[in-house]
This record gives sequence, C-alpha cells and structure tokens, in this order.
Amino acid sequence: MSQDHGKSVKNDDQYEALREQGASKEKAARIANADNPGQKGGQSDPYEDWTYEQLYDKAQEIGIEERSKMDKAELKRALRSH
Repeated sequence: MSQDHGKSVKNDDQYEALREQGASKEKAARIANADNPGQKGGQSDPYEDWTYEQLYDKAQEIGIEERSKMDKAELKRALRSH
C-alpha cells in the first residue's frame, strides 16, 4: 500500500510507481496530479505559440539554469525536458 502524500499528490499509487521508476519528486507529483497525464490528443505542444519572453519567464519561474544563453528553440527543449 502506498503512503498518503496528503493534498499535495492526487494519485498516491501513481506517484509511488513513478518514484520507484526513478522519477524526481517534482516530476512524479506533476504527473500524478495531472487530470489526463497520458493524453496528448494530437495537439501541438503549447510552447509552439509562446513568445521568447514567455518562454524565458517560464524557464526563470521553474529555475532552468543558463536560460539567458538560450535561443527560443533551446528554451522550448529545456522546458519540455524539465
């Protein structure tokens, strides 16, 4: 039986499984809290429509290092892999 992670994690079993697979706490929580984590629906990534400034601000918000040296494509890749 998995632990109860309180209100910070919606799906405790999924969180535990992701942690056992090596996912970071942040990534496991983000996926376990998603409404439909596996559903892409053929839609393009929302970053495609973002401006450089929006991408940079989001990278700053989540703490991506060396973002000031990145161009728009690099920022999108860094945000997707975070």
